[in-house]
Amino acid sequence: MKILAPVFLAAFLHLSAHAEQVGEVDTAFKLVGPDHKIVVEVFDDPKVNGVSCFLSRARTGGIKGALGLAEDKAEASVACRQVGEVSFPGAIPKQEEVFTERASILFKRIRVVRMVDPKRNALVYLVYSDRLIEGSPQNSITAVPVASSQKIPLR
Repeated sequence: MKILAPVFLAAFLHLSAHAEQVGEVDTAFKLVGPDHKIVVEVFDDPKVNGVSCFLSRARTGGIKGALGLAEDKAEASVACRQVGEVSFPGAIPKQEEVFTERASILFKRIRVVRMVDPKRNALVYLVYSDRLIEGSPQNSITAVPVASSQKIPLR
């Protein structure tokens, strides 16, 4: 079992998308530590070729932010777009988490979930934050239509 644990961990980490930072803007000056910011990141959907998602979210600065101890605000926005020819290397589930990132040292995460709307042949992406005890109802949604000639392969 000890031998298989690293294999399962590597497989799990491979499935989650990794974001690249596109840019940032300062929102509040902090005398000590980094300023509060809005950060814009982009990640490619790991199971849908040709779709990228742009995510904007708050990042807390100050001393706690510099040390990685701050809890970022729950507000986030997502905009997913077709950036190339859309293709599916394999079948995808009707709903799946495609991105997650820590928003506090222990208990809070920003998550992006892909949902498939087969009736409209569209991919719907939802961003929200959750916490161990209570998440936030604040969310943002976007959709990417897929050509009617190409059905989304569902598992």
